[in-house]
Amino acid sequence: MQTTTAPDGATDDALLTVFDLQLRQQARPDGPSATVERSGGVVRQTGPGHVWNGILWSELTEEDADAEIAAQVRHFASLGHEWEWKLYAHDRPADLGQRLLAAGLEAEPAETVMVARVADLPHDTEPPAGITLRPVTDAAGVELMARVHDLAFDNGSARFGERLLAQFAEAPDTVTAVVAMAGDVPVSSARMDFHPGTEFASLWGGGTAPEWRGRGIYRALIAYRARIAAERGYRYLQVDASDQSRPILQRLGFTALTVTTPYVLRP
Repeated sequence: MQTTTAPDGATDDALLTVFDLQLRQQARPDGPSATVERSGGVVRQTGPGHVWNGILWSELTEEDADAEIAAQVRHFASLGHEWEWKLYAHDRPADLGQRLLAAGLEAEPAETVMVARVADLPHDTEPPAGITLRPVTDAAGVELMARVHDLAFDNGSARFGERLLAQFAEAPDTVTAVVAMAGDVPVSSARMDFHPGTEFASLWGGGTAPEWRGRGIYRALIAYRARIAAERGYRYLQVDASDQSRPILQRLGFTALTVTTPYVLRP
C-alpha cells in the first residue's frame, strides 16, 4: 500500500486528497499494454486501441494551461487514438473545462465520484428470486456482459468487450466481473478493477436491462464485489456514479467526494 493513507474517520477533504494521490498523481497502468507517464504538468496513460488513453491528473495554472492542452492534443493526435481528459471539479485553473472545449474536446455527461469503506458496506445481499450471479472469466462470459451493456447503456460494446478480454489475458489479478442471469438470459452485469499498491478498488460498468431494474439486482452486485474487495484487503470502493445510480449508492453508504467530467477528442 502507499505510505500516504487515509486516517480512520477521515474527512471528505482528507479522503479526496488520498484519492487524488493514489489513483491520479501516482496512477499505475491498468494493464501490461498501458503506459503511465508524467509529461509536463499532467499524468497520462497511453496504449494500443483497447487501452483507455487520456489524462488522469493535471497540475496547471492560468499561464501554462493552454500550452499544456495543445501539447497533449499533439501527442494523442500522433497516436491516432480517441482520448479523454478526465477533469475533476477541484482541478485548476477553474476554467480548465472551457479551455478544453476551445481546444476541440467535447464534454460528456458528468458523474459523481463516490467512495465507501468496504467494511461499512453490506456483503451478504442476495439477488432476487430467480436471479443467479455468475462470475465472468472468459470470452463467453464477456459476450453475456456485452449483451447487457448494449441493453443498459444503448451504445456499442465492441470496445468494452475487447478491453475486458485483454485485461483477463494480460492482468487477470486486476479485475473481477460478474453477470446476473435470469435463467439463460443475462439481465445485469458489472466489473471491479483492483489498484495494487493503493487502498482502492473501482466499480465499473454496473448496468441492468431496463425491464429488470428496481428489483435489487444492482444492490446484490455491489455486495458481491464488496465481499471480494474485503477478501483482497482493499479499504475503499470508488465509483464514478451516474445520476441513476447515485441515489442507490448513497443509501448503501457511499459518500460523494467530487464531480468528474470526461472531455473527449476522437480522431
